[in-house]
Amino acid sequence: METHRMAPYEPATAGRTLRSDARRNRARILAAAEQVFAAKGPAASTEEIARRAGVGVGTVFRHFPTKEALLQAILGELAGRLAADTESLARDGDPATAFFTFFTSMVERSARTKTVIDLLAEADIPITVAKPVETLRRTIEDLLAGAQRAGTVRADVRSAEVIALLIGVCQAALYADWAPDLQDRTLSIVFDGLRPSR
Repeated sequence: METHRMAPYEPATAGRTLRSDARRNRARILAAAEQVFAAKGPAASTEEIARRAGVGVGTVFRHFPTKEALLQAILGELAGRLAADTESLARDGDPATAFFTFFTSMVERSARTKTVIDLLAEADIPITVAKPVETLRRTIEDLLAGAQRAGTVRADVRSAEVIALLIGVCQAALYADWAPDLQDRTLSIVFDGLRPSR
């Protein structure tokens, strides 16, 4: 199976290998920043990210000289995890349910990245969900084919239609600030339309 990954943000040290402690610090900073931005939104501070990561503020700035660089790196990490999780689901998941698990996960991830996307937009770095969805086109096709063979998705559904639905629902979840029950109801309607008639 081909691998489709979004290239992650490369720090200023690109071109030379980071020492193991620097790699660990970078990973801790990204994990902490993701949590702090999710909890505090635009009010998140570099000092709080550094505290949560267990590093000094200077260390944060050495890896990510600007907030935009940090936000782009978070998106790169999220895209890498998304690609790995989706490929694993396509390879090892139950074909009857893997497609629906993937679709639900994409919508949930879109809602969770709202703060990061909004902050990048404020910095005139527009991000849409279309790009990461398109990078997963081959894997989406594999998930769809598996679900159709298992009889859980209608045989006449094509990957282009799935991608259009996925982008639309993810964009809505990202920008409309959906409550969990609205997300659940919307997915239920979409999935009912994709399943074979009883």
